[in-house]
Amino acid sequence: MRARGDEAAWFLEDGCPDLLEADEVRLNTVEDIIDFNPLAIFACGNLIFHFLPGIKVSVFHGYPIGKRGEKNNEKDDHFSIRGWFDMYCTQGPSSTEYFKKLEAKHQFFKVYQTGWAKVDPYFSDYEKHNKTPTILYGTTFSKGISSAPHLVDTISHLAKNKNWNWRLTFHPKISDQALLNKYRALADEHSNVSFIDNVRLEDFQQSDVMLCDSSSIILEFMLMDKPVVTYCNTNPGKHLLNVTDVNEVEGAIETALSRPDDLMKDVNDFAHYHEAYRDGHNCERILNAVDDFNNNYKDKIKKKPLNLWRKFRLRNKLKYWK
Repeated sequence: MRARGDEAAWFLEDGCPDLLEADEVRLNTVEDIIDFNPLAIFACGNLIFHFLPGIKVSVFHGYPIGKRGEKNNEKDDHFSIRGWFDMYCTQGPSSTEYFKKLEAKHQFFKVYQTGWAKVDPYFSDYEKHNKTPTILYGTTFSKGISSAPHLVDTISHLAKNKNWNWRLTFHPKISDQALLNKYRALADEHSNVSFIDNVRLEDFQQSDVMLCDSSSIILEFMLMDKPVVTYCNTNPGKHLLNVTDVNEVEGAIETALSRPDDLMKDVNDFAHYHEAYRDGHNCERILNAVDDFNNNYKDKIKKKPLNLWRKFRLRNKLKYWK
């Protein structure tokens, strides 16, 4: 936005980690947003406050990988149409094809395949400094799916007995502090283990293999042409080294570190199906899509549904009644 000469600002809801730089513009109240009067508001969540000005744009917070074992798009929450958005900026064929069908059905929003804004920096050049293999462990927060309760002892054993570095990161919605403290203790006990509160791009770049379960973070890691070992994945496939026994984790990681050709081809094919572009220009495509919507579709397509009860609940959330 800045490179185009545009202005950008952020509104962080209560409880959202503040990872912004010092020179980023922060809007602290609803009145601040209304005064800013944006052309568009970009939301990475499932909802957006309807009473705010601007084109409402969904840019998503993950990929549709069916982490709860969904076998069709109709049951995947990624594709839920709640009547909030004017635009959906999809990431690749796995999301675009079905959203285009939903666009034709509902007719009150437009779909643009732009790629995911988050991953633009993933495709910049970087230099890997560590010589010791590094394993990044990430997990979903979904109860019954998360591997976190099952892998504490396994990771502790591997940290002690294998010449590997470990980086441990957890979804911010995981609320079991006793469990998290067990993983923090691993970082205190082992010099080759780090506990990361907020995973950063460099954690992806400096890691060789990911150990995970069914989180969409799997795909983000694969975009860097890197293999993933999963424990009890809900939708296993050839692109994963999936195990169902904690005793198989070590061998699977060793296989992943060897990067067998067949596995890496499947990793690449899977990543391309979900993320269409590798040029680092997804953000530009999103802004161009907003311009196209503003020029050609705004106030010209079907109106969004009334959603009176949902609108009441959103207003009540911010206690804003004007």
